[in-house]
This record gives sequence, structure tokens and C-alpha cells, in this order.
Amino acid sequence: MYVGRHLRRREPPAMSGFLSPAANGAARLRELISQPEPVLAPGAYDALTARLVEQAGFPAVYMTGFGTAAALLGRPDVGLVTMSQMVDNARRIAQAVDVPVIADADTGYGNAINVVQTVREYERAGVAGIHIEDQVAPKRCGHMEGKHVIDSSEMAEKIRAAIEARRSPDFTIIARTDARAVEGMDGALRRGRLYREAGADMLFVEAPQSEDEVVAVARAFPDMPLFFNWLEGGKTPPISLARLKELGFRVIIFPLGVLFTVTKAVRSLLSRIREDGTPERAAGQMVSFHDFLQVVGLPEIRELEKRFASSRTT
Repeated sequence: MYVGRHLRRREPPAMSGFLSPAANGAARLRELISQPEPVLAPGAYDALTARLVEQAGFPAVYMTGFGTAAALLGRPDVGLVTMSQMVDNARRIAQAVDVPVIADADTGYGNAINVVQTVREYERAGVAGIHIEDQVAPKRCGHMEGKHVIDSSEMAEKIRAAIEARRSPDFTIIARTDARAVEGMDGALRRGRLYREAGADMLFVEAPQSEDEVVAVARAFPDMPLFFNWLEGGKTPPISLARLKELGFRVIIFPLGVLFTVTKAVRSLLSRIREDGTPERAAGQMVSFHDFLQVVGLPEIRELEKRFASSRTT
């Protein structure tokens, strides 16, 4: 179990209410990370997909920046989404679920002073933690070509600013380095050590390109909680959960599977409507109207109506 500076256990605040950010999310995430099993967090790009992740039984939700760019703008993850747009999406996702939400915070949206504002906005939005990366702005998806990184000392200052800015010591600051693509694995590991010393709670080395490189990350940081991006179709090869657990990774995200699956399903449906003029033959691929109302919580609304609308005239 990881203890000490990185994952000291604290008592969670009171449970959240209906349609309010999960106030205990940050403490709950700390608790999950300290457990023997890795935290599996599929990616959600809106409140609906976040609810589906939670309803599937996962202990945490990851708000994907790639998916947010696609959902909000219909564009690739190349730094087009603003901090306020990301925070607004994070807030809607956090309000929709009771499990902790880990959110992409890109580069922190500026220098160390901007990072202070970024951390406070995400924390107020109700998320449990964020990752900040060392790319030059405008950034791009970590598995794309053409990345550039800022000076490691500048990134260390951003991490220190993030640590000081958070209101709750439970709010998790994850330092991400994209230096593997620019400076090689040795450069990424050097940066990881510097970011650890700057006070990061968890380390995220983005886009290692072989299992040997994943092992190198784990061996370099045996006492540091590690974050792994199981990006579907990305530069990192598929690695089994058993192997990642053996190597000591504490949080594993699957950022794009939901987005890619939805995209394929919608394409299929639209093709059927285009060919047939109706969606009738695709009905078997859809949830029913009744089932969808269960997904979005109509029974909760009905219960609230019974509690608070009993005096309503009919």
C-alpha cells in the first residue's frame, strides 16, 4: 500500500446530494488508489457516457480531453478547447455521477499563474483530480506526431503551483510528461524524477512505445503512484491488466473506447436510415425507450416528485 506524502488517507466529507458535485470524490479517489487493485477508469466525454461508466460498475470516471474536443467541437485534440469549456464539461460529468472523476487539464492553460486558476476551477467543478502535461501550447493528443515540450523546470513550477493552489489536500495532482516522443525514454524518466520532487501525487509517462519501456517506468518509480493510459489504437502496445498490476500501476484509463464504439454505432444506424428510409431494421441494436429512461435516472425524478410534489394539484 502506498502511504506518506502521496496517498495519506483522510476522512471524506459528507455524501453529495442529487445533481451536485461529489464532495467526497477526492478523498474517495485517494482511498481507491491505496487499495491493492488498480483503479480502472474508462473515458467519458459527457454526462451520459459518465453515467454509463458508473452504471457498468467502474469505481471512477476519466474525462477525456480527446473526447471532449470531439463532442463539443467535432474537432481533433489539438488545443482548440478552452479551459472554461473543459471545466464546464468536467462539472457536468461530476454532477452526473457519484464516483470520483479524474479530468484531463491539458497544459494547465498557461504558465504557473494560470495553473493556479485552472486547479481552483476544476476543484470547484467537483472532480477528484487532474493531470497536467508538459507540452508546448497549443498541445495535441499524446499519441499524435509533432509534439513539443516546455523546459522541465517550467513544468516543475507548474506542479508546485498546482499543489499550492488546491483547497483540499486530497485533490490529486497528476504530472504528465510527453517527453518520450521528444527526448526519448531517458528524458521522460529524468522529467518524471523532477516532477516527483516538485510534489506531484502521481506520475503519468505518456505514450511509451513498448512493454520494455512500460517496465522501465515502473522500475524507475517503485515508490510513486503511477498512471497508465491504455489508449485504444495508440502508440503503447496492449498490456494485460495482470501485468500492469504486477508492475504497480495504480490508475489505468481507457480514454477512447466509448467514443470510438459510439461513433461506429451511429455510423451504422445512419447508414441504415439512409438506405431504408427508417431505422426499423436497426431497432435490435438500440436500447429501448424504457431502458434509456432508466439510464438517465427517471426513477430518481419520480421519487423526488413523490417526496416534494405531493401537494401538487392534478
